[in-house]
Amino acid sequence: MAILNTVALDSNKKIKLNFNGGDLSSDASLLLIKEFASKIGFNRLINNLFKTRDERSYFRHSDPDILMQSIYQTIAAYFKDDCADELTNDPVFSAVLEKEALASQPTLSRFWNRMDEDTLKKLDTIDSRMREIIYSIKRPEMMVFDLDSTLLATYGKQEGEGFNFHYHAHGYHPLLCYDGLTGDLLKAELRNGTQYCSNDADAFMIPLMKEFRDKYPSMPLYLRGDSGFASPAIYKACEDHSCKYAIRLKENAKLRALAKFEDEALYNATRYNQVDYAVVYGEFMYQANSWPHPRRVVYKIEKPANQMVHMYTFVVTTMESEPYQILQFYCGRGKMENFIKEGKGGFDFSSVSSHSKTVNANRLRIHALAYNLFNWFRRLVLPASMRKQRVDTIRLKLLKIAARVIRSARYITFKLCGGCPYKREYHETLSNIQQLSVQLE
Repeated sequence: MAILNTVALDSNKKIKLNFNGGDLSSDASLLLIKEFASKIGFNRLINNLFKTRDERSYFRHSDPDILMQSIYQTIAAYFKDDCADELTNDPVFSAVLEKEALASQPTLSRFWNRMDEDTLKKLDTIDSRMREIIYSIKRPEMMVFDLDSTLLATYGKQEGEGFNFHYHAHGYHPLLCYDGLTGDLLKAELRNGTQYCSNDADAFMIPLMKEFRDKYPSMPLYLRGDSGFASPAIYKACEDHSCKYAIRLKENAKLRALAKFEDEALYNATRYNQVDYAVVYGEFMYQANSWPHPRRVVYKIEKPANQMVHMYTFVVTTMESEPYQILQFYCGRGKMENFIKEGKGGFDFSSVSSHSKTVNANRLRIHALAYNLFNWFRRLVLPASMRKQRVDTIRLKLLKIAARVIRSARYITFKLCGGCPYKREYHETLSNIQQLSVQLE
C-alpha cells in the first residue's frame, strides 16, 4: 500500500517518513484518567447504576461501556460520535476501556436514542453518590451554590428549542448550578429556549439544597444569583432550607430613592474631584409588592473614574455581614462565567443535535459528568502548578502525550514520548492518585 512506502522530503532528502511506526497513540495520559476513575470507584458506580431501556438480546458493548467511552472521548476532545470510527483501534482507548475495539458511531447513536427520563434519574443518583465519595476525600467547609443559565445553540426545528429574548438567538436555555469555590457542576437541567431565567428555578434548587441539608447538616449553605433569579419563590426555597443568599435586584426608581442619602453623600464627596473612582455602601429594609415580608437589601453606589454618572448595585440577602462584604461575596459569582465557558468550549455542552429534547438532556448530563470527572481529577491529583489551568492547557501539556505500545504475552507496555517536557508532572499526578484515601462502600 502507498501509505507504507517510505518517502523523502523535497526540502531535505535526508528526511524520510513512513507509517511503519507501530502501535502509536497521542492520548497516553488518558491512562491517568482511567487510574483516577478506578481509584474513586467511578467505573464501578457506572456499572452498578447505569442502564438504558436496552432491548438487545446480543451485544458487544454494554450501556456502561458505551457511557465510559463517551466520557473518555469528551475528556480527550473527541466530541463527535463519528470520532469513534476513527479511534476504533486506538491502543490507549482500547486499554482504557479494556476492549479490543471501540463502539462505532451507529452504536453510539442508538445508545443516545435509547435514553429517556429514567436515565436522567439514574444520572442524578450517580452525581449524588459521586459527591459523597469526593467529599470523603476532601469535604468543603461550606457550599456556595452559583446559579445561572446559558444558551445552547440548536440546529433546526428541534423539540423544545425556541427564541430567547435575552440572548437574541434560538436554542435551549438550561439551568446550571456550580459549586462557586471548586467549579464542580452540581446540577444541570435542559429547558425550552423560551423559558425565563427564574422559571422553576426553585424546583430545580430544592432537591439539591435538601440533599446537602440532609447529608451535611452542619455545612453552611449559600446561594448567589443575578437579577434574573430575583424571585420570591427562590427566596422562600432558600429560607426554608437554611440557605443564605445574595441575589441581585434589578435597579428601579424606588430602590434608588431608598438609597438617596448615600447617593447625595457620594455626589458631595466627589463634587471637586470627578477624576478618581469613588464608592459608598449602604443598606435598608425593603418589601416589594410580591414579598410577604421585608427583606434586607444592601447596595453599592459607584462613581467610575473620569465619569460623572453613578452606578448602582442592589442585592437582597439574608447574610449578616457588612454591606461591602456581601457585595464582594456576590461579585465572586463572576467566576461562574469561566466555568460555563469551559463547559461549553472544553466539554462541548452544546452537543444537543438530536431532535428529541430528552435525548439532548441526557447528552448534556453525560458531558457534564465528563466535566466533573476531569474537574475532580484536576483539583485532587494534579500538581499544584497545574490546578488553576484550563482544560485546553492541561490537554496540551499532559493529556496529549504520544506513546508507543509494546505487547508481550503478559504485559502491555506504553512507552511515552522521551522528549515530553512534563514527565515530572506526569509522575507526580500518578503518585497523587495512588496515595488518595477514598471511602468507598
